Parts: sequence; C-alpha cells; structure tokens
Amino acid sequence: MGAYILRRLLLVIPTLIGVMIINFALVQFVPGGPIEQVIAEMQGQGDVTRGFTGAGEDALRSGGGGAGGEERYIGARGLPPAFIEQLEREFGFDKPPLERFLSMMWNYVRFDFGTSYFTSKSVVDLVIERMPVSISLGLWSTLIAYLVSIPLGIRKAVRDGTPFDTWTSGVIIVGYAIPGFLFAILLLVLFAGGSYWQIFPSRGLHSEAEIWNQMGWGERVLDYAHHMVLPTIALTISSFATLTLLTKNSFLDELRKQYVMTARAKGLVESKVLYGHVFRNAMLIVIAGFPSVFIGAFFGGSLIIETVFSLDGLGKLFFEAALARDYPVIFGTLFIFTLLGLIVGILSDLMYVWIDPRIDFETRGN
Repeated sequence: MGAYILRRLLLVIPTLIGVMIINFALVQFVPGGPIEQVIAEMQGQGDVTRGFTGAGEDALRSGGGGAGGEERYIGARGLPPAFIEQLEREFGFDKPPLERFLSMMWNYVRFDFGTSYFTSKSVVDLVIERMPVSISLGLWSTLIAYLVSIPLGIRKAVRDGTPFDTWTSGVIIVGYAIPGFLFAILLLVLFAGGSYWQIFPSRGLHSEAEIWNQMGWGERVLDYAHHMVLPTIALTISSFATLTLLTKNSFLDELRKQYVMTARAKGLVESKVLYGHVFRNAMLIVIAGFPSVFIGAFFGGSLIIETVFSLDGLGKLFFEAALARDYPVIFGTLFIFTLLGLIVGILSDLMYVWIDPRIDFETRGN
C-alpha cells in the first residue's frame, strides 16, 4: 500500500502543473486584465467587463497616436506612457509570460501565494478569512445529506417497487431537477420575509456585530444555526438526491447476491441480514466517497448559494477575483483547491481500504 500511495503522491505534481499551465495559458487570451480594470475604475467605468457587454464603448477604444505601450490596453487613451509602464511593473507584466509563470510556480512551491492586486491582503489571509463560511456550508450540507440519504436509501431498497419507493423517487427526482439557486430563492420568498413568513434571516452567517458581541456562547450557537438553516438546505438538495439513489442501488445490488440468500436460508432475521452482512458491503462506495462529496460542496457548490444569501465564502471570493482580474487570488486559490482535491482523492482510496481491508490497490496496480 505504501508504494501505491507514493505513486499517487508523485502523480500530484504533474497533474497540478498541468492544471496551472492550462489555466495560465487561457488567461493570456481572455479580454481585459488588471491594468484595464485599474484604468476602467479611474475613468469611472467601475468594471472593465462592461465594455464587452455593450456598455461604455469608450472603454473599448484604445488610444490612437499615444506613445509607448498604452495602445495595448483598453481605455488607455490620454494616459501618460510612464503611468502605464509603472502599472506593468507593479503587476509584473513587464516580463514575458513564461518568466511570469515560472516565477509564480516557484513561489507556490514555497507556499508564497502573493498579495491581492486590489485589496492589499495576502491570498492566504483572504482564504482564511472566507473559509469559515465555506466550511460551514460544506460540512453541514454533507452531514445532513448523509444522515437523510442513507436511511432513506436503505428503506427504498428494502421496499423496492412499493408505493413508498415510487413516490419518494418522484420527490427525489423533482429535488434533483430544481436548480440550487432557484430553490434558494424559493426558500427566501417563503421563509425569509420575501412574501410569506419571516422565520429565518435572509443573509449573513450570524447577526450583526453589535448584537453578536453581546451574545453568550449558547446564544451564538443558536444564532449561527438559525442563519445556516436556509443556505444549508439549498445546498443539500441536489447531493441528497444523488446519495439516496446511490445508497438504494448499492443495497439492491448486494441484496441480490448469493451470500444474502445463504444468510436468509440459515434462518437469520432480516435485520441481521441487512445490517450484519449487507450494510458493510453496500455502504463501501457511499461512505468512502465522503471526502470527495465534502470537497465538492466545499469548493464548487456554494458560489450561487453564497451570493443569494450574502455569504462571503471561497466561492464568492474566486468569482469576485475573476471579475476583477485579480490574478494572484485566482491562481493562488486554484493551486490550493487543486492540491486539496488531489489529496482528497488519495484519502478516498485510503478510506476504501480502511472500510474493507480486502481491497488492495497496490496489487491491482501491478
């Protein structure tokens, strides 16, 4: 097993480099950049992307007859060439792309992710600042999905083909088909004072700072839970449907195997057959996939939910950095997320072996 883990760890390096190369190359061809963003803000445009959506045509016209390299940048007409050159030096664009990429990767190897262009905060500080929101959403949504999906999936497998299985499948399919952002808006309208009931707060991870600071420990826990109900439900709905069907299919597959028929023939009660023999084998793929499910909810599934409920998490941080062309934040978070995702993939394999020692990835690799 040690050799298998070593091979997987070594594969992390080329995979990580490949991901960074592809994204760095793509960014070179994307219109706009941090210099254009600064110019747009100076000229009152606010966001350089407005020029690409039809608003503010002046921002799309580069200056004619200007000296130096100012014509390379959107909206640079009339700006001193020295100012443009200063911006290039500050952002590092006075160097060739290859040199910039190699320098960036060397810094990342030393876990130096740089500083945001526009907030003057280090990328690590920004990630740590936004991480509690994403951890809250990812952890609670994953736990709730498992706590609901596993019992429901087992019951659906045992009662396969019954009216219970039919109507719960209908509910699951509807829940899976509803987009997360639409379900989040529906929850806001119904339960957050949109048009009906004011039961839950509509934004934030907790109450305002003035109120929060005056609360005791127990009150803070309740306040936090009160704020997390709606966003957690909105984020859980799709993973809940997937896990339920996965659990059901895993149990159905095991229930049809010969060892189950043998256990029943020996006179074992159904609960003993189900939880003493079937459960461990059927739940292998479901439980072992917990790390990847959590990372998926942690990184990828919360952007829209964070936006709808005004939560400043990692998904929103990455989205804002992409709009502002804040390259240190974009590439820094991409490097961190990709590295964590690859490590979690290894941990998932280790969980398979931990749950079922009969699995030997090293033997299969040979």
